[in-house]
This record gives sequence, structure tokens and C-alpha cells, in this order.
Amino acid sequence: MKPGFELRLGYTFRDPALLSQALTHRSAADPRRDMLDSNERLEFLGDRVLALAMAEWLSERFPNEREGALGKRLSVLVAAETLAKVGDAIGLPAVLRIPPAEGRTGLRGRATVIADATEALIGAMYLDGGLAPAQAFVRREWVAHIAADPTPPMSAKSRLQEYTLGRAEGLPEYRLVSTTGPSHMPVFVVSVLAAGRAAEGHGDSKRAAEQAAAEAWLAAL
Repeated sequence: MKPGFELRLGYTFRDPALLSQALTHRSAADPRRDMLDSNERLEFLGDRVLALAMAEWLSERFPNEREGALGKRLSVLVAAETLAKVGDAIGLPAVLRIPPAEGRTGLRGRATVIADATEALIGAMYLDGGLAPAQAFVRREWVAHIAADPTPPMSAKSRLQEYTLGRAEGLPEYRLVSTTGPSHMPVFVVSVLAAGRAAEGHGDSKRAAEQAAAEAWLAAL
């Protein structure tokens, strides 16, 4: 652990083991413990805590928006892309527990790895100190993202769907083309077919590849 990381978080853990677990990628977990000492369970919890904290904040900040608009904001703010930006901003990649061999493959800098660890960190804060410190962290680190667009943002998939439905072309169809790489560093290739035209995208998760495919389709308009 690099000195000053908890200072950057704005929170000091009463149980340092929770912080250590939040920073442990599954590649560094103990197989004798079925890798339960990795950050995956905390990520599962942190995902829900983030959604709750964000939903409450959005309801307060945008009292005149309907549920659909709030949902669009929420989906972008809790997406892996935003989580990875927050993780990068707090210096999370430098303190992740990853075996040296995996570190040399670029695993430490993968957006999905950083995003998952950010969620795990929120989950660890929640277990260590309750909702208040997790909520304070979210409101501090997401403030620039929540203020970035005065109108509800839309993901590429949502924009593509809106485009095709508005022209009575039906829903876009996504198809997984291939998955390569090891389990902890996969590369997904997804194809999207919409309005009779196809495009492909790749990413380190299926969702990211779908977004990339939608972006590629829209970019060709």
C-alpha cells in the first residue's frame, strides 16, 4: 500500500483487511481459499451501494426530472467507463495487488479491472463504516461527472436504439463474434446489426464491446 492512499480517499479504515481485500485482484488471490480473498465479493456489494447512493443523489439534484431521465443519468454514472475514470483519479491502479507477471501484461491498467476495484472499494467502505463514508466518497469523486452535462446523457447503445426506433427500423441486434485472451484479460468482439447495416466493436467486457459497436455504427452515419 502506498502511503497517503487513505488520505486521498478521505477515509481511514478501522479494519485494514477490508481495504487490502478491495485492492486484491483475483489473479493475486489464494486458490486454497477458492479466491474468496479477492475483491470480487466486495465488488458485488459496492455495485449496489453505488447505485443506491447515486440514485438518492440524482433524486435530490434533479427534482424536476422524470424517472426515465434519471435512469439515463444513473446508467452512465455507474458504468464501467465512469468507474474507471474515478479509479484512475484516486490513484487506484498503483495500489492494486496484482502479481508481477500479470502486471507486465497491462492488467493493472485495464478499465474493467480499475472499475471493479473502485466498486470493491465502495463496498469495503460500506462494510467498514456504513453508508455515510461510502456516500461521501461517491459525492466527492463523482461531482465532476454528475455536473458534466446539464441534460441527461445517453450511452451509444441508447442513442442507436433511439435512432432505429424513431425510424421504425426495430431494435438493434447484438451478436458476440469472438472472445479471446485469458479469463482475467478477455477481449470481446461484438457485432451490431441495425437498419440493415452492421458494425463491430471490441472491449474488455461484453458490455464495453457492445457500446463500441454502437459507437462505430453511429460514427458511420
